[in-house]
Amino acid sequence: MIKVILYEDNPQLREGLSMLINGTDGFEVLASFKNCNTVVEEVEALSPDVVLMDIDMPGTNGLEGLRLIRERSLSVKILMLTVFDDNKSVFEAIKMGANGYILKKTPPAKLLEYIQEANSGGAPITSSIAAQVLKMFSEFSTPTNADYHLSDREQQVLQFLVNGYSYKMIATEMFISIDTVRSHIKKIYEKLHVNSKSEAVAKAFKDKLV
Repeated sequence: MIKVILYEDNPQLREGLSMLINGTDGFEVLASFKNCNTVVEEVEALSPDVVLMDIDMPGTNGLEGLRLIRERSLSVKILMLTVFDDNKSVFEAIKMGANGYILKKTPPAKLLEYIQEANSGGAPITSSIAAQVLKMFSEFSTPTNADYHLSDREQQVLQFLVNGYSYKMIATEMFISIDTVRSHIKKIYEKLHVNSKSEAVAKAFKDKLV
């Protein structure tokens, strides 16, 4: 039996979800609440397997409720059930330890499947939100050279290093002295937080600086 607590401020939806879950073999709604004002006490007293948590509620909202539960290191699985699919809400919920993020328009059978998946240790996410999460983390993992504040000259020197040029060859190509090349490379190492040419080249590839 998967024991569920439901947090939802809309009374019709709260009742409908309770009927759906209670009417399905293997599921039981222990209690339902209109906000998270006393969420820690409720979760500790009832010991649910899964919490279905709305985000936008009066009083203590779902994100704050999630934070309060995780601050107490409670191991209950928490599924954010919401109409919000914006990046900020998704990111905040994931960052604070949500086990899944699903939209209220999810079909009933799929919702029950998601609850079961979360209870088994999975991380169910509605497909449209999963696409956003992938895009969001892709953007985070591909910084531009602006993040390191490389000058145009330093960017040019880094490109030559990636191409395997020696200090002398770089000096010749750029019509500058070897000492000036060394000065540029020293600044590049400082800005990239590396200590060698190989590290600089590796970081240039990893962070798509060239």
